[in-house]
Amino acid sequence: MDDDRVSIGERLLGRKEAVDSGELRSTGGRKSGSSWLGDGWWGSVAGELRRQGAIALPMVFVNMFQFLLQVISLMMVGHLGRLSLSSASISSSLCNVTGYVVLLGMASALETLCGQAFGAEQYQKLGLYTQKAIVSLFLVCIPITLLWFYMEKLLILIGQDPKISYEAGKYAVCLIPGLFASALLQPMVKFLQSQSLVLPLLGASIVTLCFHIPVCWLLVFKSSVGHVGAAIAVSLSYWVNVAALSLYIKFAPSCKKTYTPFSMEALAGICDFLGLAVPSAVMICLEYWSFELLILLSGLLPNPELEASVLSICLYSLYLVYSIPFGLAAAASTRVSNELGAGCPRTAQLAVFVVILLAVIDISIVSTTIYGIRYLLGYAYSSDKEVIQYVAKMAPLVSLSTCMDAIQGVLSGVARGCGWQDLGAYVNLGSFYLLGIPVAYVLGFHFHFGGIGLWIGILCGSTVQAILLSLITGFTNWQRQADKARDRVLDKPIPFNDEAA
Repeated sequence: MDDDRVSIGERLLGRKEAVDSGELRSTGGRKSGSSWLGDGWWGSVAGELRRQGAIALPMVFVNMFQFLLQVISLMMVGHLGRLSLSSASISSSLCNVTGYVVLLGMASALETLCGQAFGAEQYQKLGLYTQKAIVSLFLVCIPITLLWFYMEKLLILIGQDPKISYEAGKYAVCLIPGLFASALLQPMVKFLQSQSLVLPLLGASIVTLCFHIPVCWLLVFKSSVGHVGAAIAVSLSYWVNVAALSLYIKFAPSCKKTYTPFSMEALAGICDFLGLAVPSAVMICLEYWSFELLILLSGLLPNPELEASVLSICLYSLYLVYSIPFGLAAAASTRVSNELGAGCPRTAQLAVFVVILLAVIDISIVSTTIYGIRYLLGYAYSSDKEVIQYVAKMAPLVSLSTCMDAIQGVLSGVARGCGWQDLGAYVNLGSFYLLGIPVAYVLGFHFHFGGIGLWIGILCGSTVQAILLSLITGFTNWQRQADKARDRVLDKPIPFNDEAA
């Protein structure tokens, strides 16, 4: 059967010639069937809804279960006392923004590379791209490890309490094995996601969480290691997840075409991979860091304990409900990259339309729910009346933030599917650091709005981010994106500053 198949290069070049001649332009890159804008529109939308739902729903829970590893660890450590909780919280937060988020951002380049290669049926390239990502992420782990090893001195340098710094430093050192596990885990997640193999990801996440809860409990409460037992449990859990996915990738029939044993070829062309991975990391890190900066600024306000507590509660609530846009973004990235790689720009455009429709549904449900339970939300985190009342005042702003996050979340997924990471980095830089953070500082400190002013500022940044991504997506020439995807999977040079639209 493989002998009768036309080579992918010939097939894609043939499609391009047909598009240029006008033969396929009205059919979205396919020779038969009606355009999704014409007959059968509802059928096309319904089919795309099913495909995206099959990806998005499992990915919502995958993200949620990964998030719960950190939350459950901190919940258990919290029963050991304030010193253990504060040191573990600070260490976990810094390790997230300096390590795990960086690896996640770099691995997100595979959403472009693997997704488009899979759509173009260049299956062996998925394994090769993934190997390049693993090598690159391992190299990045080396300086991050040094940073974590000297976490105690860094915290003392920025004015933290020496006792908290000492305990936080021990916690960070115990997270180092998990960092290297994440360097394997994130590329494998993107490798499977780009093929719409998300149920194995869900299964591995469930196994990992079921492993983590008893092991964390034993290490924290039944051993002599105390609060660092939670960090050890997190590291062990990441390696369990890696082992589960490794076994699946190696032995599952669904990965037979795309799995390739490690070869020295993975060391060649790493700079090309980094050319997409670095802006991808910058794009994601700039957004995450802006919210962490919000918490740091809250510590400079009058009554910092109250302000930091309330903003942390709001931020954790936002992260939790962001699991839904995260799943939708994964579906958008996978579907758009697959269709562009296959040379089907109209179907990619349909995928964007459908994911925006799903985002609107998410907005209407989640934002309304948060606003409706605004007087109850604080009770989930605290019994302090002042905290509960403050959270209720912040809830309408959090509700608006869920709207902006849903829009920018799915459009960021579209950007990764198309390979617009450099544009996304510029958008996030301008939205949050040229507008959002300055507005937050002015409202919070100069106009004395406190935590509410800080949140309004970051909400302004999210709003501008969503508007800019909407404009970029709305003015996109999808045929050009399909051509660029073809050039990428056929290893043709793509101009660095080529316009996205």
